[in-house]
Amino acid sequence: MDINEKIVLITGGAVRVGRAIALELAARGAIICCHYHQSAAAAEELKKEIENKGGKIRLFRADLEQAKEAEELAEAVWQKTGRIDVLVNNAALFFKTPFGKVTEAEWDQFFNLNLKSVFFLSQKIGMRMLAQKSGKIINIGDSGAIHPFPSYIPYSISKAGVMALTTALAKALAPYVQVNCINPGPVLMPASFPQAEKQYAIDQTLLKREGSAYDIARTVRFLVEDSDYITGACINVDGGRAIR
Repeated sequence: MDINEKIVLITGGAVRVGRAIALELAARGAIICCHYHQSAAAAEELKKEIENKGGKIRLFRADLEQAKEAEELAEAVWQKTGRIDVLVNNAALFFKTPFGKVTEAEWDQFFNLNLKSVFFLSQKIGMRMLAQKSGKIINIGDSGAIHPFPSYIPYSISKAGVMALTTALAKALAPYVQVNCINPGPVLMPASFPQAEKQYAIDQTLLKREGSAYDIARTVRFLVEDSDYITGACINVDGGRAIR
């Protein structure tokens, strides 16, 4: 797909990995539709940075824990732009939930944002991509979906659901829409992580180092620009953690 002037919706696009994806694709000429929830200031900073470089970006706010707002986001972007060529499902929650202390509210948080919103956004947008006979959906998973973290069980299971959803969507939206998933390894680990926990995550990789947000962003760009014959794939960008 020639990404120049294509409409790209990125959820959670104002910060961290989402921001890197927005900058990478904007630099290639994409028109970025950046979703955010609570990161209004960061979204405005991203908008300024992209526009200062000659790029194009629009901002859209929504609470994707609410399925209705996920569908309303899709509709709002469509009304403003007339089409969506690429959907990057990046928005997610990640925090520690030690086994034995997980609450139902925490479980629902993970599944509402990390999985349910991905499904309903993809359903709403995917059906229109089918009608326009073109489109790409890229889901951001996690290496923890393959090797779950004992203190992050609800998170890990929600990301395993994203992997299963990727395969299902690839089948449901064929032959016109390609759907793929990227599973990051230790990338932009939270500042709150103890050093020992960070080092453990790094030690689980074959490359023995932390990845960067731009490792993920460049993989997104590859899937958009350079691969029209890949669908239903889950690509590990994890320094070899999945095969260790």
